[in-house]
Amino acid sequence: MKKKAIKIIIALILYLLAIIIKFENELINDIIFIVSYIIVGFEILKKAIRNICRGKVFDENFLMAVATLGAFGIGEYPEAVAVMLFYQIGELFQSYAVDKSRKSISSLMDIRPDYANIDKNGKLEKVNPEEVKIGEIIVVKPGEKIPLDGKVVEGKSTLDTKALTGESLPKEVEEGEDVLSGCININGVIKIKVTKGYGESTVSKILDLVENASNKKSKSENFITKFAKYYTPIVVIVAVILAIVPPLIIKGATFSEWVYRALSFLVVSCPCALVISIPLSFFGGIGGASKIGILIKGSNYLEALSNTEIAVFDKTGTLTKGVFEVQKIHGEGISEEELLKIAAYAENYSNHPISKSIKEAYKKEIDEKKITDSQELSGLGIKARIEDKEVLVGNEKLMKENKIEYTKCNEIGTILYIAINQKFSGYILISDKIKEDAKKTIEELKKNNIKQTVMLTGDKKEVGEYVAKEIGIDKVYTELLPDGKVEKVEELLKTKTEKGKLAFVGDGINDAPVLTLADIGIAMGGLGSDSAIEAADIVIMTDEPSKIISAIKLSKKTMRIVKENIVFAISIKILVLILTAFGLSTMWEAVFADVGVSIIAIINSLRMLKTKDIS
Repeated sequence: MKKKAIKIIIALILYLLAIIIKFENELINDIIFIVSYIIVGFEILKKAIRNICRGKVFDENFLMAVATLGAFGIGEYPEAVAVMLFYQIGELFQSYAVDKSRKSISSLMDIRPDYANIDKNGKLEKVNPEEVKIGEIIVVKPGEKIPLDGKVVEGKSTLDTKALTGESLPKEVEEGEDVLSGCININGVIKIKVTKGYGESTVSKILDLVENASNKKSKSENFITKFAKYYTPIVVIVAVILAIVPPLIIKGATFSEWVYRALSFLVVSCPCALVISIPLSFFGGIGGASKIGILIKGSNYLEALSNTEIAVFDKTGTLTKGVFEVQKIHGEGISEEELLKIAAYAENYSNHPISKSIKEAYKKEIDEKKITDSQELSGLGIKARIEDKEVLVGNEKLMKENKIEYTKCNEIGTILYIAINQKFSGYILISDKIKEDAKKTIEELKKNNIKQTVMLTGDKKEVGEYVAKEIGIDKVYTELLPDGKVEKVEELLKTKTEKGKLAFVGDGINDAPVLTLADIGIAMGGLGSDSAIEAADIVIMTDEPSKIISAIKLSKKTMRIVKENIVFAISIKILVLILTAFGLSTMWEAVFADVGVSIIAIINSLRMLKTKDIS
C-alpha cells in the first residue's frame, strides 16, 4: 500500500505540473503526461497483457488499458492520465478496505502459538508446537499463549480467552481442568498434559476454518462473477460499434468524436464497484463476526442465515447449561446440611453426573473411613452404610421396594429420595439450569421474523415441555434418540418455503448428523468438540445462545449493504452509459461513474466492520 501511495503522489505531482505550468513546447507537457501515466499505469498494462496471454481478456485491467491508450491515441493526454490516476486511487481505497477487513480476521490469527515449553531434565526448552506429542507435559508461563489443548496437571491461573470467545472476562483454571490452545495465560505457571496433537488442536482447526472461509462463495458473489464474465465482452462489443458505426451512417460525424465516446463508454462500463465491493462486504461480515466470537465458514452461510425461517434447538448444553446442579434440599426431621452430607457420602464412589453434582454441592472433604459399605442398585439408586447408619439414596422405586413412606416431590427435575435406617429423611432436587439469555434469544428470534422455533431433546417429556414453556419455544419434541432428531429435522425441512432456511443449533458433541443435515448448522460453545467444528457451518465460541441473534443481525446487515451496492452501482452506470453514448458526458463523468462509484461502494462495505450495533 505504501509503494502504491508513493507512486500515486509522484504521478499526481507530475500531472498537476503539466496542467498548471503548460510549457510552451507542447512536447515537454506530453512527455510529463506520459511519464505520469507510466508510473501509475504500468502495472495495469502489465496485468492486462498477462491476462490476455492466459485467455482472460475481458477484465477491468483490459478495459482501463484500452480506454486510456485510446485516449492517448486521440490526443486526450490529460484525460488518459486522469482516468488511470483516479483508477489507482480507487484501487488504493480497495487495498485499504481489504487490509482493514483482513486485520479484523488476523487479530484472530494472533492465537497462533509460536512455541511450546517442554521440561527436559529440569530445564525448559522451547520447541515447535507441531513437535509435541500427546501425553507430554508442557509448561505455560504468565503472558504466554497455550500452544496445545490439554488438561492442567499442576498449578492454577487466570486465562484470557478473548481471542477465542470474544469475551473480556478472564477464566479461572486449576488442576484437573481442560484448557484450549489459543488462550493467553495471565498469571501463575501451569503445567498441562497435552491431549491433542497440533493438527487436531482447537487453535489449528479455527485457523484453518477462518483461512478457508472465503473459498465458499455466496449466491450474490457467484452472480457478480457470472455477471462480469458476460457483461464485459458485451460492453466491449457495444463500444466498438459505437466507435465505428455512427461516423459511417451519421452525416458530419467524426471518428475522433465517436472513438472518444466509445472510450468513455468503456471506462464507465468497468464493473469494479460490484466485483470489489460485494466480496468485500462478505469478507468484512466474516471478519466482524470473528471479533464478537462467531466463526462463519463461508459467505454462503452468512447469506443463508439472513433467510432463516425455522430455528431448531437441542436442549442440553444449548438452551440449558448441560450441568446438573442441586436446586433444592428438603429435610424431614434433619437439617438440610446434614441431609446433603449423608447423600454426598452415599454417592462418594459413583461417577454418575448426578453423584458428581451432589459432591460438588457438598464442597467438603469426604472421610472415606466413615463409609463401610456402598453398592449401586441398578435402576434404583445407592445403598450405603455410613457410621452405623443404613442409607438409601435413589428414586421412587427404591422407596417403594423398601416399603418406606415418603413425601413426593412434584417439581421438575431429578429427585433423589433419602432414607436413613428405613425412615424417610427428605429429598434433593437436581436439575439442568436454563441459560440466562435463552428466553431473550427466543423472543429476539421472533422479532427477527423467525416463523417457528422448535426444540428437540432426548430428555423426559415433562422436563422438555417445562423448558420449552419457560423460554417460549413454539414446538417441543421429547425422548428422541439421535436418529429421531434427524427424522424431525427432515420433516421440518419440508415445511419451509423455497427460499427459506432451517438453522439447527446444537452443542456439537452428539448433534453432528443434524448439524450436517440442516441448511445452516450452528455449534454452540463447541470449541472443545471436534465434531462441532467439522460438522457445523457456524461456530459460536461462547455458551451464549444470544450470539445467534448477533449472527442473524450481522447476516441481514451484510445483505442490506450488498443490495445497496448493487442497486447504486448499476443505477449510476446505466445512467452515465446512456449519457456517454449520446455524447452528454465527458471522460470525467466516466471516471466518476467507475472510480467514484467504486470508492463509495467500498466505503459502504467497510460498515460491516462496525459490530457495536450488532453485539
